[in-house]
Amino acid sequence: MGRLGTETAFEVLARARALEAQGRHVVHLEIGEPDFDTPPNVVRAAQEALGRGETHYGPSAGLMPLREAIAEDSSRRRGVPVKADQVVVYPGAKPVMFFMFLALLEEGDEAIYPNPGFPIYESMINYAGARAVPLPLRPENQFRADVAELSSLITPRTRIIVLNSPQNPTGSMLTSADLTAIGRLAAERGIWILADEIYSRILYGATHDTVLRYGDPARIVLLDGFSKTYAMTGWRLGYGIMPAEFAVHMARLQTNATSCTAAFTQHAGVEALRGPQEAVDRMVAEFRRRRDVIVSGLNALDGVSCVEPQGAFYVFPDIRGTGFSSKELAGRLLDEAGVACLSGTAFGRHGDGFLRFSYANSVENIREALKRFAAFLQKAGATARTA
Repeated sequence: MGRLGTETAFEVLARARALEAQGRHVVHLEIGEPDFDTPPNVVRAAQEALGRGETHYGPSAGLMPLREAIAEDSSRRRGVPVKADQVVVYPGAKPVMFFMFLALLEEGDEAIYPNPGFPIYESMINYAGARAVPLPLRPENQFRADVAELSSLITPRTRIIVLNSPQNPTGSMLTSADLTAIGRLAAERGIWILADEIYSRILYGATHDTVLRYGDPARIVLLDGFSKTYAMTGWRLGYGIMPAEFAVHMARLQTNATSCTAAFTQHAGVEALRGPQEAVDRMVAEFRRRRDVIVSGLNALDGVSCVEPQGAFYVFPDIRGTGFSSKELAGRLLDEAGVACLSGTAFGRHGDGFLRFSYANSVENIREALKRFAAFLQKAGATARTA
């Protein structure tokens, strides 16, 4: 248990709620959750499934109508043929990485993961008994992976490379050239790839590409789900796309862990994929508007610079020019300014000197947070000068 990490966002949320209970007003920019409701047609599909009695056990790999819908959707969007027997449906997307790491990593193996990156990568690699090897992401490279540096980190013990595009916490995206090089590199070395593409529909003008087009499909597991695209975080519905022979084992892990995913949520997933997509388009357009507001506002602050994200709904500003450490600034913004955000170190040691803000909040609240951030920096600067 000592090797198991956590998500700091939930800890910060708890601290923010405690302040609110004391009468303080807090602007929440810490949680990576769309502030939109699940589309009504998706909700109705779940209600109708419940009415039909879809409340019983199902196959561990998922209901065939949803597996087929996922295969069709992925084939169309990613330009790579996917069959239903390559799909395993899970209660959320995290089990895809959890079970993959448990299935493939032995004591002494190594797995390379992006840093700063989603903290559960490092946590689960360590938990499986392997060594987590960080691949630094830097603002001077638009927070994209450096392929040459990645190559230098590979050893005979490297078993898995984790990719995340669009990326949490930076909003960066790997280019087709990046994916081609990484896919070939992994294929040549016989290394598995976990391609976390949970934000693949939340893009701002860029075109999403996948390593599945360039690497060895016999050693790639693609992770995706419904939480972000369809504002279904609480529904717990995700999936993995993988070689059919590996899918059998990934389903067997589910048999041992959770038995299956709730049937009525899977019917909602079919409707989400095959029904109208206007709600997704409206949400992404609003996220883009918010991104423009928060990026320009952060770049106007003294000592702060922010790379414009291409996807997801996070910004990862460099705050080293303020003179604060990440942890100190995140803590003081919450306690003194009522702005909840995350220290960059919550995403690994290479996040030191940065903060993460989720712009899954209204433009009005984002502007209020920027106003409070500016006032805090001005006050802190005046205090420092006085001292």
